Amino acid sequence: MNKHIALLPGDGIGPEVTQQAVKVLDTIALRFGHQFTYTSADVGAIAIERHGDPLPDATLETCLAADAILFGAIGHPRYDNDPTAKIRPEQGLLRLRKSLGLFANIRPVSVYPTLAHLSPLKTEKVTGVDFVIFRELTGGIYFGERQRTASDAFDVCSYSAPEIERIARQAFHYARNRRGKLTLVDKANVLDTSRLWRSVVTEMAASEFPDVRFDWMYVDNAAMQIIQFPADFDVILTENMFGDILSDEASVLPGSLGLLPSASTGEHTALFEPIHGSYPQAAGQDIANPVAAILSAAMLLDHFSFHTEADTVRQAVRSVLEAGIGTPDLKAEKTVGCKEMGQKVADLLAPGNALT
Repeated sequence: MNKHIALLPGDGIGPEVTQQAVKVLDTIALRFGHQFTYTSADVGAIAIERHGDPLPDATLETCLAADAILFGAIGHPRYDNDPTAKIRPEQGLLRLRKSLGLFANIRPVSVYPTLAHLSPLKTEKVTGVDFVIFRELTGGIYFGERQRTASDAFDVCSYSAPEIERIARQAFHYARNRRGKLTLVDKANVLDTSRLWRSVVTEMAASEFPDVRFDWMYVDNAAMQIIQFPADFDVILTENMFGDILSDEASVLPGSLGLLPSASTGEHTALFEPIHGSYPQAAGQDIANPVAAILSAAMLLDHFSFHTEADTVRQAVRSVLEAGIGTPDLKAEKTVGCKEMGQKVADLLAPGNALT
């Protein structure tokens, strides 16, 4: 099957890890008889430097024309360290999400048994951790009306029932295909928006998804439970700001940001990216961990309904890690660079190789 993918490598280590993800996708194409074509486009700091815009019109057009988007990372100290900067790389990503209607951010969080010792929590706490966070991505306080003067400021948080329903339905279906449990995280004891979330999702649980075990937690309690009992969660559903904070909290559980992928889906083309930032200090040094980008490519394959292919990629990654091979952040028995790590995964995926 033929699929066209937009590549947005971005800044810092983004191009390096994206290159390894493409290497894996090309090997999968050979193994399973697919054809993937790519169009690269600028986004973030590199786009500001070249075009004066973190999301040029040509980049957006490339994304809209693609079957899926593989995204690297954005950010540069030139902007991070300048609070007065009028144009920032992150503005490009926010505008891309809004333009593509990417309302659902999906972040799997799992701990590899062979890497559990890297977690800041005790090994027994993170054993069996395997959950997914569904974060609403285009509503809430990040996109509400705002104003600031010298002495006061406000940010408006608003949600509608349809905005809640569309991501909740995705999350319920996801839970139904996993362990059948969904936890809504809100602050319904304080916020009216959270009370709307609670009423809408509770009604959907009863009327549409009675086979899914449904419960809810206040966000402050959820933050504690993710640290105390992370293996108890299956699918977590929450609004934009809570999801931003909780997914970053959860990302430390596996011991390296270089291990975690994500997907953003919605009205148009879906986008897949590692959760880590651009890590500019490591750019060009061949020390970045490409696993998160490779696993993001696996989620992209799932989006194409290439589930066997996606599982094969995950199995290859797991086999490499279990062999004691890893980039410097993993403190592995055998330390390799970004390119070699990607090549190790691709070699296992080559046609004719049997994964065990």
